[in-house]
Amino acid sequence: MAIQRVASKWAKTKILLKNKGLASYIPATRQYSLEALEEMLDNHKLVYIKPDRGTYGNGVMCVEQIESQNTEESAASKTYKLRYEQKTETFESLESLHKTLNSLFQGKEYLIQQGIHLLRYQGRPFDLRVLTQKSPSGLWVSTGIIGRVAAKNKIITNHHSGGTALHYKPLMLEHMTAEEAENIRRELHVLGVNVAGQLQKSYPNLKEIGLDIAIDGRWNIWILEVNTRPALFPFKKFFKDPSIYNKVKKYASAYGRNLSGSKKKAR
Repeated sequence: MAIQRVASKWAKTKILLKNKGLASYIPATRQYSLEALEEMLDNHKLVYIKPDRGTYGNGVMCVEQIESQNTEESAASKTYKLRYEQKTETFESLESLHKTLNSLFQGKEYLIQQGIHLLRYQGRPFDLRVLTQKSPSGLWVSTGIIGRVAAKNKIITNHHSGGTALHYKPLMLEHMTAEEAENIRRELHVLGVNVAGQLQKSYPNLKEIGLDIAIDGRWNIWILEVNTRPALFPFKKFFKDPSIYNKVKKYASAYGRNLSGSKKKAR
């Protein structure tokens, strides 16, 4: 039976929000509209705007609302800073920003998500990829975690955007003790299993997921996105311990994913 893939980020988000235990890990997320943009910026000041269907971080943008007070008598004025690819544009009105965004959308559906201020490693933001797979016995198991550090001046951390893969531990030890990092690692492993179980209620033929995880300055864990065709090659290329990839490969082979062919798009 074919491995189930789910392209729509919005569809997956709605399913996760039905689970109260998982909803607290989900940043505020809405389908894009001018009204949603205004409300989300007023509430969060920083938002990410991403295509509902897309891979490799293509099309992801971020917007920051900046308020300035010119005089004591005047009301605060707002400007909006838009970043995408390696470009930055500033807008004096929400309407002009909205018009530019619509031109960049090229008719595709987009989501708007609460921005999370990521932890940094040597000054650059990083997030985590948690891989969770069906074991040969049919149980969900989180089989690995990889850190991804953004390239200079990039808002996306993944490999296709120039990001650098690093081990979990050195990334986290810049911010916490080894024991605290291990506690978060255990929580992430459990989270991967719980997310997979929740999604499987709607997608029974799901076999693997990759969670894109942000950790903020207060060490809160946020699920930025769930991919149903996660890239497995980083676990082969990056980890010196072959047992990690051997386990990943064993599970993937058991549920029918062919790893010998060319790389296919991740979702």
